[in-house]
Amino acid sequence: MRDTGGTAPGPRAPLDARRQGWQDWRVPLPLAPFPQMLPSAPFDHRTDVALAPLTTLDVGGAASMLAEPFDEDELAHVVRWADDSGVPRVVIGGGSNVVVSDDGFDGLVIRPTDYRFEVERAGADVLVTAGAGVEWDELVAFTVAEGFGGVECLSGIPGCVGAAPIQNIGAYGREVGEVVDAVRVVLPRGGRQQVRGDECGFSYRQSRFKQDWADGRVVSSVTLRLRPGAPATIRYPELAAALGVREGGPAPTLAATRDAVIAIRARKSMVLAPEDPNRRSCGSFFVNPVVAPELAGDLVGRFGTDIPRWDAAGGVKLSAAWLIERAGFERGFAFGRVGLSSRHTLALINRGGARAADVLGLARIVRSRVFAELGVTLRPEPVFIGFGRTGEELFQ
Repeated sequence: MRDTGGTAPGPRAPLDARRQGWQDWRVPLPLAPFPQMLPSAPFDHRTDVALAPLTTLDVGGAASMLAEPFDEDELAHVVRWADDSGVPRVVIGGGSNVVVSDDGFDGLVIRPTDYRFEVERAGADVLVTAGAGVEWDELVAFTVAEGFGGVECLSGIPGCVGAAPIQNIGAYGREVGEVVDAVRVVLPRGGRQQVRGDECGFSYRQSRFKQDWADGRVVSSVTLRLRPGAPATIRYPELAAALGVREGGPAPTLAATRDAVIAIRARKSMVLAPEDPNRRSCGSFFVNPVVAPELAGDLVGRFGTDIPRWDAAGGVKLSAAWLIERAGFERGFAFGRVGLSSRHTLALINRGGARAADVLGLARIVRSRVFAELGVTLRPEPVFIGFGRTGEELFQ
């Protein structure tokens, strides 16, 4: 694999007085392993493939090999070959929630291209099955057009269906885990399995696919259980205000809910738009933290009762964007080739020509400043590819 220049740039002077002490942000990244000679693969693939264009953040080096299996059989064949050959592998779908190392990935990148839809009646419900390669918002648009209620509040989320149950994607008061009926996966060495939705351990931005099932399983398709003719249930104040309805009450139509969600997301640069200067991001970089009630109480004592917060399992959920702003960061904050979105402080953006090292450097600054000022540790949301460490380990 070619040398993609993975070393961090040299130190810079602080940009202004408020940034004093931030110039030491470049914590050394792990060195990339020595490139290996991959065995010949008995399936269609490409070699030395640039990964940055396959991600919404547009940073990172190249993959030694990339395969795009078109169905579950082909996916199982690819996985079995990689595991039997000892070739490291990773999955990239829509590339909207990943950060790729500047050294790229010395192994096989799998990009599923199963675009099928299937609809089956199940009593009063419908079961909608989509291949892992289907764009998530394409699936949502289909269900809304057909009048199937359940995922309209998840409109506009970039990425592919295969990532939805892994991340338990959610927005505006709803999570996909609420409607997942089944997930088909390819197991290590090419086995197959179907798991029920209630076996997946869904919680806030979590699932067993990120925990005890993070053993190399690859999602091949997802089945959602939706309700024909069901109105949207509005649980989020901002969405209720946009629709002019009472929070917790039904929305006018599924289409109206979808339109309102997309409009809200567009105002925050949370939909992909080529003309948007904030477009190069991986969405929300940090998850909303769940903290102990005592810490939440301390923050209310300091800042008043208007702090955005919600009851959650294990404590109180806080707004990561609010914490970032209270730590002194403004929308549009720029730090060289990276910065914060001018519309949403939770999105770290590539301002042009950035590298993964720049992105991680700014993330470390934000995270350490929030902890120093507010005592809250922010947890990164993206998947980190080619670093040799998990996101949690990178920020320790």
